[in-house]
Amino acid sequence: MSPTKPLAVITGASSGIGRAFAKVFAQHGFNLILCARREDKLTELATELAPLCEAHVVALDLSKRKGPQKLFAAASEIGPVDTLINNAGTAYQGRFASMPRERIQDMVHLNMRALSETCALFLPQMLAAKKGKILNVSSVVGFQAVPGMALYSASKAFVLSFTESLAEETRCSGIKVCALCPGLTDTEMVDDLGTEHVPGAQLMMSQPEDVALQGYNALHQGEVIRIPGILNQAVVNWAHYQPRWLIRMLAGIAERSNLAAHPGTVTPDKS
Repeated sequence: MSPTKPLAVITGASSGIGRAFAKVFAQHGFNLILCARREDKLTELATELAPLCEAHVVALDLSKRKGPQKLFAAASEIGPVDTLINNAGTAYQGRFASMPRERIQDMVHLNMRALSETCALFLPQMLAAKKGKILNVSSVVGFQAVPGMALYSASKAFVLSFTESLAEETRCSGIKVCALCPGLTDTEMVDDLGTEHVPGAQLMMSQPEDVALQGYNALHQGEVIRIPGILNQAVVNWAHYQPRWLIRMLAGIAERSNLAAHPGTVTPDKS
């Protein structure tokens, strides 16, 4: 690996925002470790990025108990990691009572446990080097309760709170920590959730390339929270000043039309 280029680890890199992150970091002079379950998609992406950087493929399932440790071991053989992008995640659209038990476990393990364990593995090296960057992908739903996506919104609230705390713990250490909180983004996950039934969904839809670039810029500018999109920012700011019962009720009204059409939509984990 070229010693002149920093190394970035990107999870959930096989599609969507993770794939877009890989392209952004490659264009900005990084070598990459691409992690996801779908090896064929990762290999295809690595080949596409070959003219720009060295891209190493690590195909594994981070929701499995030893997944984060396996990723860290693979990365340790490649070189010191400058940047960690925790993007892998899964979602579920539907009433919590109808959510399959195995999906509850998968979401908890991937969206929360794997993310925090991955941070715990890579952070000590960064602290020792007095430099490094961590970006955790949360969501605008992490700011509020979302009926119909109860566990997903709770998992993203965890990511947001965890990232803010980590940013403060590492203040003045040379480490930059950022929570990227996108709204609806044109990815496979959002397609599977059937958002065509959500009022105003298309108006607020972002492109993964724009979201990834905003995440890259926010991380390097030292921001702790970045919400891509003016409309998303406006909604989050408006909700901040409203009573929680009102936001919860409005979210419930908006979601019921979608629940009627999609009583329980599991997004295949396409990371």
